[in-house]
Amino acid sequence: MANISTRFFGLDLKSPVIAASSSMTGHAEQVLRLAEAGAGAIVLKSIFEEEIFHELQEELSQRSGLNSDPEYLDYFDYVIKDANIRKYLKLISDVKSSTTVPIVASINCISSSDWVLFARKIEEAGADALELNMYVDPANVSNSSENIEQTYFETINRVLAVMKIPVSIKISHYFSNLAGMVQKLSETGISGITIFNRFYSPDIDVENQSVGIAEILSTPHDYILPLRWTGILSGLTSCGLAATTGIHTGQTALKFILAGASAVQVASVLYHEGPSAITKMNQEISDWMDQKGFQTLNDFKGSLSQTESSVQAWERVQFMKYFGEKTF
Repeated sequence: MANISTRFFGLDLKSPVIAASSSMTGHAEQVLRLAEAGAGAIVLKSIFEEEIFHELQEELSQRSGLNSDPEYLDYFDYVIKDANIRKYLKLISDVKSSTTVPIVASINCISSSDWVLFARKIEEAGADALELNMYVDPANVSNSSENIEQTYFETINRVLAVMKIPVSIKISHYFSNLAGMVQKLSETGISGITIFNRFYSPDIDVENQSVGIAEILSTPHDYILPLRWTGILSGLTSCGLAATTGIHTGQTALKFILAGASAVQVASVLYHEGPSAITKMNQEISDWMDQKGFQTLNDFKGSLSQTESSVQAWERVQFMKYFGEKTF
């Protein structure tokens, strides 16, 4: 039987299928069900920087002269009053006491503020790794691309300075030089990069002439963009890559591994099918490997990446070829 174990988050995982951060990973009972279904790791529902920063700022406004240094950690225990934060730390400790599957905490961050001290509390609660779900809105025309990119590096460096457990990041594709940015990020000392964030996007109702929310869950066809960039980036980074969005089957997960990913993160399929979707995906990966005669993921991981196959297969020439030959 094929060995589908892999390594991501700086951790050894029994499966490349990771339960991504979502409301499905926000309660202990659900987390344990995902673990039993065979998830390689579970990324807990993100806690947002705003939740941490608001509470911290409220306390600091009442107490002047406090410095953000290691001695402040003891004080931080006292100032945390927000129920969401305390519940988050309790969730980590509860699930860690009930499963051996790696538990990854997640912070949704938009700046490099001193909230990073909270990351230490996550480590103390027992998390095996931390994922920084990072996004700085590029829609602000007064903010330069250099400033936006610098925020990512400042955040990562501040977190790495206080953490002992592995730290990975999850990013969007909104960079002017995506390949160059990802390569530089991979050299900071992080343990992995997941591509790409999925956002709540607006849509327009033409009948009512109103702006609403577009479809929240991904479809099985949404994997194309992260697949292309997995194939391009996998040979350029100094850390492992994982991919997310549109990954609903074991066959799609295999495409990402062939393109060079070490793992995939799934969420939408869990809403549709429940934790059993992970069991099914693991089995599909294992069956395919047995059929092809592969013993481990490393036997074929990256075999169809840009570094191993034709560069043109991942570039625009395919688009030109298709429409150049198309007749109407």
